[in-house]
Amino acid sequence: MVRIGKKERGFTLIEIMVVVVIIGILAAIAYPSYQQFLRKGRRADAQSYLMDLAQREQQYFTDSRSYAADVATLSDPVPSTVVNYYTVQIATGATPPTFTITATAIGSQVADGDLSIDNTGAKTPSSMW
Repeated sequence: MVRIGKKERGFTLIEIMVVVVIIGILAAIAYPSYQQFLRKGRRADAQSYLMDLAQREQQYFTDSRSYAADVATLSDPVPSTVVNYYTVQIATGATPPTFTITATAIGSQVADGDLSIDNTGAKTPSSMW
């Protein structure tokens, strides 16, 4: 006995391929935006840490009349949210006493660029702060 009018259930190969193409297009658009969002968040973490270090440098200067030459002297270790994406260094000058704290981007953060702040509070690049 043959059943007439029985409808087959399921998806055709064409329907599945259309869905795969649509998902691919959405992913191609969304992934770069997501990466940019992550870079901005990491930059904000680094900026916060650099400002904290600059404040600690000013406190250190008040106590010792010179700036600390490294992060260890300030007793403020680089947080894990920063250490994986930036290398933080302090450069000091003697006369008059000055400092510049630089966060050099590493890994996937290189596309965002480096950050720095000095003893006058000048932040570079200004477009990133």
